Amino acid sequence: MGMLSGVILAGGANRRMNGELKALLPFGGKPLIVRQLDCMREICDELIVVTNDPKPYLNKVDRSIRIITDFFAGHGPLGGMHAAFSLAKHDSIWVVGCDMPFISSRAAQLLMQRKLDGFEAVVPLVADELHPLHGVYDRTCASHIATLLNRGETKVSTLLNHVFWSDLGDRFFLENGVDLNFVSNISTFEDYEVMRRLEKLGK
Repeated sequence: MGMLSGVILAGGANRRMNGELKALLPFGGKPLIVRQLDCMREICDELIVVTNDPKPYLNKVDRSIRIITDFFAGHGPLGGMHAAFSLAKHDSIWVVGCDMPFISSRAAQLLMQRKLDGFEAVVPLVADELHPLHGVYDRTCASHIATLLNRGETKVSTLLNHVFWSDLGDRFFLENGVDLNFVSNISTFEDYEVMRRLEKLGK
């Protein structure tokens, strides 16, 4: 598998979390971002964290992790993806948000296998909703994103209007042993508590 870069988008103001950095919330005995990096390391040999403020992460993640900042500051996840795709060393890039505790390397492998059919992006479709922030993308998407950012677009979903993409549906993930909570994300403290309870139950 190997030739995959893993990217965690750790920007964002976390307004609904009283300004707390979601990436550093304790989860399963370690900061959430460390848990994510451990998972990504199973299939990625390059790991990148994109953040507008590297300082809080420097003593939390090990030195093999590349910490980069946006070229287009203040453009949300799309800005982070542009920076990561511009600097990643592999053609295929697995992107997640820093607030997703149950990311799945197995799901990413399945997305990657589908991408090899010639797609520029493959994203999960779970419960009739697309989840571009657990997708696998081709590095060439950087130029499409730059065009969108120059137009003032910030939504990741707009990228899919400009690339050749596919989705993988929930039935396919379930048939391949992937728990569908891999797309869950923490927006509020309530979400955080619910997911911590799930984690303790060994979900």
